[in-house]
Amino acid sequence: MNYAQTIEYLFTTTPSFQQVGADAYKPGLERIREFCHYLGDPQNNYCTIHIAGTNGKGSVSHMLASVLQHAGYRVGLFTSPHLRDFRERMRVDGEMISERGVVDFVANHKAKMRELDLSFFEMTTAMAFDFFAASDVEVAVIETGLGGRLDATNVITPEVSVVTNIGLEHTDLLGDTIEKVAGEKAGIIKPRVPIVLGEASEQYNHVFEGRAAELDSRVIYAQQAFEVVEHHRERDYQHVVLSRQRDAHRFAIDMDLVGEYQCHNVVTAAAAADYLDTHTQITIPRRAFVEGMAEVTKTTSLAGRWQRLSDNPYTVCDTGHNAHGIKYVADELHRLAEHYEQQICIIGFAKEKSIDDILPLLPRKAYYIFTQASSPRALPAAALAATAATYGLEGEVCSTVAQALARAREMATERDMIFIGGSNFVVAEIV
Repeated sequence: MNYAQTIEYLFTTTPSFQQVGADAYKPGLERIREFCHYLGDPQNNYCTIHIAGTNGKGSVSHMLASVLQHAGYRVGLFTSPHLRDFRERMRVDGEMISERGVVDFVANHKAKMRELDLSFFEMTTAMAFDFFAASDVEVAVIETGLGGRLDATNVITPEVSVVTNIGLEHTDLLGDTIEKVAGEKAGIIKPRVPIVLGEASEQYNHVFEGRAAELDSRVIYAQQAFEVVEHHRERDYQHVVLSRQRDAHRFAIDMDLVGEYQCHNVVTAAAAADYLDTHTQITIPRRAFVEGMAEVTKTTSLAGRWQRLSDNPYTVCDTGHNAHGIKYVADELHRLAEHYEQQICIIGFAKEKSIDDILPLLPRKAYYIFTQASSPRALPAAALAATAATYGLEGEVCSTVAQALARAREMATERDMIFIGGSNFVVAEIV
């Protein structure tokens, strides 16, 4: 099989969560453990950092990968989902796995994959572990797919674990309360391996404290370790000054990630990097931290996080897709509203999302173009528009993302801004 045939084989024989949603989810670690053992347990050949959370885990993963690269390490990065190319999920020093690498892995191991009845994500996780080992990486940053406790990535024993934040998402799989979701995320805590908690909350702190105590570990609260003491935003970067709480040492960073919500993520990443530097064999000089944080998108090719697509009119996209993530996006839109005559928002969602929790967060003064991605999981645009109208969100329907973007550009002047988001699928069709 060539690369295109291999990808078709993977998506048809092992349907992905990205394609079909919850039907692709196979909880449990028995299959991935057996497959990794069959591969020679490649995940044990390098240091790892494990990252979970409802939102921000992708950004924090890319931040840490960039910092580690600037510190001189050969770095693997595993994230999901991809936007356009399957190979985006696994990179070494910013470079995606080769098409040949994907083809050879599947050809060499598909019989075992079938024997074990691996899920798409289990197969992908193992491929990344194997790719990193073959590439002689020194440190790998591993992002969970869904939850934590039963996620395929949870076969690693990391140097540090990170949970960015907790929100209600995938309640059919992870639980219908914040405490239950937190319990699933806390499942990545390993014996005597600290966990960095990005956003503390009285709703779930006790869940992490309890699990950490059981495993002789500890919780590092990022907001108690670092604080943003200065911040201002420019169009192409944002200037952030972090203060380390234990010694008041300051780190001035001009980040190439411009969404203000990244201030939460940079604090989380800083706390994790500081722990690595002070308590493990991984050394992260101040220069590497500052430069790595300044060049996250350049170093790692991160896309879809308040990403600027054009200047005339100002056009951005963001992959925030649940209530917790959309809240950050909405805050950004509200903040920018005074700078533009009109905000034109192209939005579409996956049909399993609780849009009744999301739509009230969005600005009513914006003009909306309701659309749907070319995915079987996409919520029909007309249904989205009908529900949005009940929350005072007015606009029109375009049946495809391309048509929606063309319509927005037709309407917009240089004094307007265009936003595209609501779903990874929507963003994938325009980046």
